[in-house]
Amino acid sequence: MRHALSNHRTSLATIASWAMFSRGLEPEFQNDVHKQVARLSSPAMEKDSHIRDLCGLPWCSIDNDDSRDLDQLTAIETVKHREMRLFVAIADVDALVKKGTPIDSHARHNTTSVYTSARIFPMLPERLCTDLTSLNPDQDRLAVVVEMLFSDDGIMTASSIYRAIVRNKAQLAYDAVSAWIEGEGELPEPAQRVEGMSLQLRWQDDLAQKLRVLRRMQGSLEFETFQPRALFQGERITAIRQQPQNRARQLIEEFMIATNGCTTRFLADKGMASLRRVVRSPERWQRIVEVAHQYGTSLPRQPDGKALEAFLAQQHRADPLRFPDLSLVIVKLMGSGEYVVERPESPAIGHFGLAVRDYMHSTAPNRRFADLITQRLLKAALADAPSAYTDEELDELAIHCTTQEDAAQKVERQVRKSEAALLLHSHIGQVFAGVVTGAGDNGIWVRIFEPPAEGRIKGVTTSIHIGEQVQVKLVSTSVERGFIDFVLAHR
Repeated sequence: MRHALSNHRTSLATIASWAMFSRGLEPEFQNDVHKQVARLSSPAMEKDSHIRDLCGLPWCSIDNDDSRDLDQLTAIETVKHREMRLFVAIADVDALVKKGTPIDSHARHNTTSVYTSARIFPMLPERLCTDLTSLNPDQDRLAVVVEMLFSDDGIMTASSIYRAIVRNKAQLAYDAVSAWIEGEGELPEPAQRVEGMSLQLRWQDDLAQKLRVLRRMQGSLEFETFQPRALFQGERITAIRQQPQNRARQLIEEFMIATNGCTTRFLADKGMASLRRVVRSPERWQRIVEVAHQYGTSLPRQPDGKALEAFLAQQHRADPLRFPDLSLVIVKLMGSGEYVVERPESPAIGHFGLAVRDYMHSTAPNRRFADLITQRLLKAALADAPSAYTDEELDELAIHCTTQEDAAQKVERQVRKSEAALLLHSHIGQVFAGVVTGAGDNGIWVRIFEPPAEGRIKGVTTSIHIGEQVQVKLVSTSVERGFIDFVLAHR
């Protein structure tokens, strides 16, 4: 692994490409895609009396520091009786990426962008997702807008969907916005340049927190999963940091959940079949009950989101150190999300984890094919045109999108393991503090705290329990396979 140690990012990118290929995802665009991109000269613009001009609204985007594929913008205004009107603009990707074209075929195959630290594998060519179809600052762009009216206590009272032209006034990042909201940093410089943007962000945060409280009252589950992110200086990996949940991430999460509910109900009201994102009521609920019992909590015999959320909140307060590991156990027992086709006459399955009945993916068409499918359905409904997809096509795509998104997540996890092995390679022999996260036929697993990484404990001959804090010594790593091996140092 000399090459990896001398050229970290390149080696990880190679590992990521191979992981994509081995999981049935295409890491590269074919020539016909490049030819189609070369023929595109500018962002899409259409003249239509139904397309509104909303460039004057104080739109902003809030995303990761390094995000260049901007899918949505938000803006808010007060109305009478202390109500708030929220606008969410979603990039009109379909305006440039038509169904059945080479670009669309690649997106349909992969179904999602795949994000690794060394290399991003975008669902759409970069010229589109970071430029022509991205809601970039100071650029007029076509969008699908979801407008929502909320009462003073955060109850949605009305919503509408239409097409519009929008202009991003400030490109902002989660961590900087959150630091400002919580009084730990200055208002981000792009926001300082826009008159009234500070009040915009205060209003948006206030509404988002009301929505969050309401969802938690309905049993929305709050998890803290283990999602470390590698940092680089040039080609060299220098650190791994856990991504924190914060107020700005909550803001966008709440607004996207509300928006996805509106798009779901809109298509149902139009009598159209749609592609929904669901998490079913857990079939392994009894096992969840047993896990809670180990922590001294009794859960009802039937699935109950409110009771489960109360248990999770209690454990987060009581033992934040081990909470990510409990979160992972519950997430696995709940079962993963999937795409299903729901027709107007069929009962809604809903999303157990979010405690909502009406949910789909509609807010990230640059990054997820399911959202692009939904956008085409929405635009057809707005134009009173036939659906862009037959029911048979939607059934096939629901299975395909579920399969490919699962494959993409496995690629990202695999590369994260290789990142950690690469960072730790020069620390063989060092002792780390950690917590035991798993024990079974496949071995004993430990999560060390700094850097945040997971590995296997070899040669354990004494009894050891999940949740136990241990000292472990690093004995070997394999960057290609993402293996990290420890032995117990002392207990």
